[in-house]
Amino acid sequence: MALAFPASAAPDRSRSRDEGAASEYVVLYNEDVSPGRAHAAVKAAGGRIVHENTDVGVATVVSRNPDFTTDAMEHRALEGVAHNRVIGEAPKGRSSTEVETATGTGALVPGRPGKDTEPLAHLQWDMKQIHATDEGSYETEPGDRRVLVGVLDTGIDGDHPDIKANFNKALSRNFTHDIPKDVDGRELDGPCEFTSCVDPVDWDDNEHGTHVASTIAAPRNGLGISGVAPNVSLVNIRVGQDSGQFYLQPTVDGLTYAAKIGVNVVNMSYFVDPWIWSCADNPADSSADRLEQRTIIAATQRALDFAHEHGVTLVAAAGNQLVDYTKPHADNASPNFPSVPGEKPHKRTVSANCLSMPTEGEHVIPVSATGPSTRKSYYSSFGDGHVAVAAPGGDKADAPDGRPDDRRGIWAAYPEHIAKLRGQLDPDGTPKVPSVVRSCKNGTCAYYQSMQGTSMAAPHAGGVAALIISRYGRPDGRSRLALDPWVVERVLRGTATATPCPSPNTVEYVWYKLTDGKWVKNTSTQTCEGRARRNGFYGEGIVDALRAVQH
Repeated sequence: MALAFPASAAPDRSRSRDEGAASEYVVLYNEDVSPGRAHAAVKAAGGRIVHENTDVGVATVVSRNPDFTTDAMEHRALEGVAHNRVIGEAPKGRSSTEVETATGTGALVPGRPGKDTEPLAHLQWDMKQIHATDEGSYETEPGDRRVLVGVLDTGIDGDHPDIKANFNKALSRNFTHDIPKDVDGRELDGPCEFTSCVDPVDWDDNEHGTHVASTIAAPRNGLGISGVAPNVSLVNIRVGQDSGQFYLQPTVDGLTYAAKIGVNVVNMSYFVDPWIWSCADNPADSSADRLEQRTIIAATQRALDFAHEHGVTLVAAAGNQLVDYTKPHADNASPNFPSVPGEKPHKRTVSANCLSMPTEGEHVIPVSATGPSTRKSYYSSFGDGHVAVAAPGGDKADAPDGRPDDRRGIWAAYPEHIAKLRGQLDPDGTPKVPSVVRSCKNGTCAYYQSMQGTSMAAPHAGGVAALIISRYGRPDGRSRLALDPWVVERVLRGTATATPCPSPNTVEYVWYKLTDGKWVKNTSTQTCEGRARRNGFYGEGIVDALRAVQH
């Protein structure tokens, strides 16, 4: 990929490589190139390495050379360059996708635990849908503590009472640092909560990672809820910012770290791309933007390959864009973060050859979302050949009138400090919004939130993958269990409940959103293609925890 310039187009070397403002880049080394050659190439282009991942040949570089990208690509030791811009966007205090925090209007109806161990089990229609219940998979296989699930997300509230027992703080790592403002001076993560701007490994200022973690492995302790695999261990591998944005370098570092410490499953409920979809040769993009997107694809895939080769099962959210990933569609939101002041998204048509990473990376299991009725959730992206399996992700509009109701979302752990910050609690701690509930036992109280998104679907599938390893894995010599990711995926797909396309297969979804104090009707027409056993809405079916461990 080294660039060749004709004499008439040779870059101007007359100005100093140190005259510009400092910028940060992610540089991808060519495979089989020695570190010494790569380092020399970076230096020759006017860069200084500040962080390096030698496992996959990716480095973070700082340079004041305004032509660093062009100069770097003249060296055959380097394969790609990308601005180290933020990946994914959400305003401070919200989740990484808009639909996930859509507020419902339905008042919660108190229920009784009955035979269930957990007092909030009556809210967990999702666990009933996949048979992760006291009478279902919990009785056969609740999970094994030797199985490690890495949550690549915004962090985990490791002190949450419905997470703490299964949280492995010693192995957890934070690969990010808080960034108060972006290059345009707009708030990004906001003021740093800790003097180092590096949050502790048991901290979550977003909510997203904590919700995902408890869906996977909230313990059966009689306090609130249970996760899919209530006995497995959770490892916080933080790669996301407080704002819900995700950088390339932390994602690469997180995946390689997971592989090296023996993590069995990683859950990736986000997209690693400021472009949402990375396109190698989109005519609407500049040559520098195309290079950046190729670099993102290649660097992420190297990290995914490394993890897969080390026995990590890779599970990811299928996306919340309401589009068929296998068909051309519009992308009006990329790049969604300015790498230089004033940079804005531009309109372009995205083909099926463009990739949303890590979801569309090789070895990854993309998961679409279902609602309480088992219909594919209105927001969930889809595509025959894109979706591997489906799982409960919530659908607050899953009703004939399309009106949102929090009871149709996914209930999982919610950090108390965020609820307080948002003013969602009365002075005595009682929730004052319908999307938050509290449960107490012996003087210990915990909070839970209703959310929706394919981000909520992926951890259900990830939890089932952890159960499969718990059931069929073998000791790996490090006091852990192991099972080939190919076997895990085969069992996950093979035991899913086949769910055919709806009839007719083109569906008009209707949902309402509160805008300026008024309920506004929204619609989307989506077509399911494929067979009963494998199709664009459900893949090979809705995951089933009980069938997976009875296989």
